[in-house]
Amino acid sequence: MSEALQKAYEIMQGRVGEMTSQSEWFEITQERVDDYADVSMDHQWIHVDVERATNESPFGAPIAHGNLTLAVMGHLPVALRNEGPAIEGQKLGINYGFDRIRFPSPVPVGSKIRSTNTLRRVEIKGDMIETMTEIVVEAEGSDKPVCVAESLGRMVF
Repeated sequence: MSEALQKAYEIMQGRVGEMTSQSEWFEITQERVDDYADVSMDHQWIHVDVERATNESPFGAPIAHGNLTLAVMGHLPVALRNEGPAIEGQKLGINYGFDRIRFPSPVPVGSKIRSTNTLRRVEIKGDMIETMTEIVVEAEGSDKPVCVAESLGRMVF
């Protein structure tokens, strides 16, 4: 194991349990939902038919696709980021996938959402460091999160 990898691992191990970032509030508009419906080819009425969703759905309004929430959560504007010490020798970071994703509550169109990221696990995988970050997305004014995900990333050295 290289010295840079070992030092980076020690730094990241020290961050386990820390909130690494929290985003600003971000509005989910009907236009964004409609655009996502076009890209994903998911035009289910609970997302795109405002009148029907308002009158017939159990949510009383159109809701965002769960996968739209997943797609934007990593790109929400960051308001707070815990940078910590620099990670020397890192060439790049890659999205490795997810261990678990749940959508405990819907996102009504017009809601504002934000994410909070907490580093939960760090492991050495060959010449990389794999991190697992818990991402909790909440909707403003809601008691339950709208998405909870375990995101895996790899730091390449």
